[in-house]
Parts: sequence; structure tokens; C-alpha cells
Amino acid sequence: MPAIANSPLYPIMHPERVAVIGASNNMLTMGTTILNNLLSLGFQGQVFPVHPKLNQVLGLKAYAHVGEIPVVPDLALVVVPTPIVPQVMRDCGAKGIRRTIIVSGGFREAGAEGRQREQELLAIAQQYGIRFIGPNCIGVVNPFHRFNTTMFHYNAAPNGFIGMASQSGSFITQMFSHLAKFGLGFSQGFSVGNQADIDLADCVEYLCACDRTKVIGLYIEGLTRADKFIRIAREVSKTKPIVAMYVGGTEAGRRAGESHSGALAGSDAIYEGVFRQCGILRASSIEELFDFCWALGTQPLMAGNRVAVFTNSGGPGAAAADAADRAGLKLPALSLPTRQKLRASVPHTGSLNNPIDLTFTRSFEDIMEHIPRILLEDEGLDGILMYFLIVVDNFKCLLGKADSSVFKTAAEYEEYILRLCRRLARLVQSYNKPLLGSSFLTRDEGFIRELEDLGVPILPSPERSARAMGALYRYSRMRQALIAGESKR
Repeated sequence: MPAIANSPLYPIMHPERVAVIGASNNMLTMGTTILNNLLSLGFQGQVFPVHPKLNQVLGLKAYAHVGEIPVVPDLALVVVPTPIVPQVMRDCGAKGIRRTIIVSGGFREAGAEGRQREQELLAIAQQYGIRFIGPNCIGVVNPFHRFNTTMFHYNAAPNGFIGMASQSGSFITQMFSHLAKFGLGFSQGFSVGNQADIDLADCVEYLCACDRTKVIGLYIEGLTRADKFIRIAREVSKTKPIVAMYVGGTEAGRRAGESHSGALAGSDAIYEGVFRQCGILRASSIEELFDFCWALGTQPLMAGNRVAVFTNSGGPGAAAADAADRAGLKLPALSLPTRQKLRASVPHTGSLNNPIDLTFTRSFEDIMEHIPRILLEDEGLDGILMYFLIVVDNFKCLLGKADSSVFKTAAEYEEYILRLCRRLARLVQSYNKPLLGSSFLTRDEGFIRELEDLGVPILPSPERSARAMGALYRYSRMRQALIAGESKR
């Protein structure tokens, strides 16, 4: 049995029988929305709605009490008014249910009375041997199990590799559409809420053992068990990168986190120290968190911080160079052999400095293969930042107006560009160096979509790609230091 199956989270993420306590036929209730989203993703297991007055809920047979369900569910989703949550937990325990997700709020985040209620939940869970996520959360998503317990509909990306654990449910669910813009998705995602029982550290440990997860993202408002988190994260960072966004370092952030999830926040300096100790990359925004995850989940680590910027537009190249320097990267002058090799591909109106700026070219092979190969072969470079500007519509507008001895139709031209994308992706994969792209074009352009689907990240701006490359370098150094420290013990 794989090690991941021993985690208390495995039955929560891979149940075969699920009770939904609090769903109804009222489309405005949270429980109904959650049940509908569970069904609409195509969950293949058995689902048992529990409602005291209804015989059917969304076309499924409903049960007045969890004790009436004919089998023991693997998991119960608890979406009921706060005062009755403890009794529902007792009912689950008596039934033999050993895993729950408590969506209901009104616990530690609500003040002294809520804290007492949360302690009562813990006592009941310990009495029956129940492990639970929450309270005050919106559940989990596991696309590979067709399992979504959140309030948001999810069309799962087929190859999600980002494992996410968050104290905010919105930074799981509202990222569904954000990640889809880049063809990305979650391997698995957790909204942990108040972390009364299962916490961020448990999620990090579980995601480390998940073979579909290449990189772990965290949204943190406060750590409930800091020693445990540090111990686990420090070990995990040696094998999988962790990227965290922390809010709570300011007074306003602390107050917001306390009222949101009852989090005990600390100063920025404390968390900066914790992250450095654990080898965790800190992101300054939720977009940056996923930029970093994208780069770390698709690209090799860096031997050093020397990068080349390759562009066919001067402004984006300058912006990338400036952002790269701010991110701790260096743009060395290109060696004479590399400049000599590039000369045949860079017009005299372009620049052989670093950034390499074509300004214009008639050869797409130069852009997509010859120049990247020369830069990847240069032992004085550790990574490539590449700006993409290939506008297929320009060619379409010229069809029938200008001579073309190469392409007769737009479809021929588009297929030619896609073949070059595939060649570039294979080229990058054959070298142990990262290449991060940037473009203001989106996946609506077929060649952008092709590159992203082949594992070449195309971030929405040169600055974002440079900061993501900086994250690759910083993680490379932190991981090396953690492994070196272990070998000295």
C-alpha cells in the first residue's frame, strides 16, 4: 500500500460513500450547492443526503437521520446550523463515520463562545476517533477522483499538478477559473478553515506523498501548530517546492485573519524566518503564488543565477531585464563564441547584447529553435527568459494581397507555427535549464496554448516571468542548503 494511503486525509480525498448532512432542494442553501457540485463533477461513489423532513434531495433518496443510512459512509459533509454541529458529530461517531468536513462556521473565528464550541467539537472527535477538516471551511477538491465538495462548480483540468492548502476557501475555488486561463489545475486542493484538527502541516505532508503533485501552494493566515509545521515543511522542501502567501504580518492583516479563520498571526519578520528555515518561497500575491508554482512544477532547478533575455521587442526585454535584476538574477554579457553563433540569426538592426533583441525577423526557425538552442548550449547561462510575439492574424490579413511561395492558406501557416512550438518544447526538455516565456497574448492564440500544454510556461508579462525565474533560483539555493545541512548531521 502506498504511503499516502496511511494519511488521515486519504479517506477524505478518496471516499466511496459520502453523506451530505444539510442538503435540501432549496437552490439558495450552501448544502444544496455543495451536493450539486459533488454530483456535477461526476463523482462515482454513493451519495446520501441527510435532511429531517425530505424524502428526496436533488433526485436522490434522502434520510432523516445519519443513523438511517444503510451503510457506513467513508465521509460526512456537515453543512448545518452552528448550534447543532456538535450533535451531528456525535451522530456521525455513533454511526461509525470516522472522517468529516465541517463547513459550518461560527466557531473560533466568532469569539469566546465560538472557541468553546470548537473545543467541544474536538472532544467529540477524540471520543469517537474522528478526524476532520474545518470547521468554517468549504471543503476539498480532488479532480482525479471526480470529487468536489466546494461551493463552486469545477471543470477539472486533466493534468493538474499544483497541490493547494488554504485557510481561505476562495483561494481554492476562485482560482479554478484563474488557473484555467493557463491550462492549469489542481492535483488536489484543501480549504482547511480553522484547522481545529487537520491542519496545514497535515496537508503538506499528504501532498508530498501525492505523486500527481509537483509543487505545493499555501495560503496562510496563521499557524496553529508551528513546531509541527516547521518540522514537516523542512523535510518536504527537500523533495518538493513549497510556495506560500502569508497575510497577517500587519495589524490590518492580523485582524482580518482572526475574524476570518480565528488565526493567530505573527509579524512578517517571524514568518520570513520560518519560511527561510523551512525552504519555503514566499509570494507577495495570489497571482505570484501560482506563477511560482507554475514555474517550479514544470522547469528544472537552476545551477546559478545567470540568465539571458531573448526578445523581438525592446520594451518587454528591458522590463524583463529590470525585473530579473530585482529578483536576484544576473544578465551577463554573452561570450564571444555565443555572439558569433547568434550573428547569423540576429539582423544588424537587432542587438547581440543581453537582452538579445531581434526587432524583426523573417525566420521563425531563428526565433523558435536556432537562437534558443545557442542560448541553452551556453555554459555561462543558467536559464532563458523569452518574450513571444507571433501574430498569426498578420499573415491572415496578407493572404491574397502579397505573394507567398511558402504558405497558401492560414491553416498551413498555423500548423507550421505549431510544429515549431513542438520543436521548441522538445529542445527545452533536452537541456537541464529552465526556459520561461512571457507574452501579452493569451491561450486564444493557438501557439500560446500549444506551448503551455507542452510544459513551457507563458506568463502574462515579462516582469512576472522574471520574478518566477527568480523564485526558481531561490528555491534551488534553499533546497541545496537544506540537503547540505542534513548531510552534516
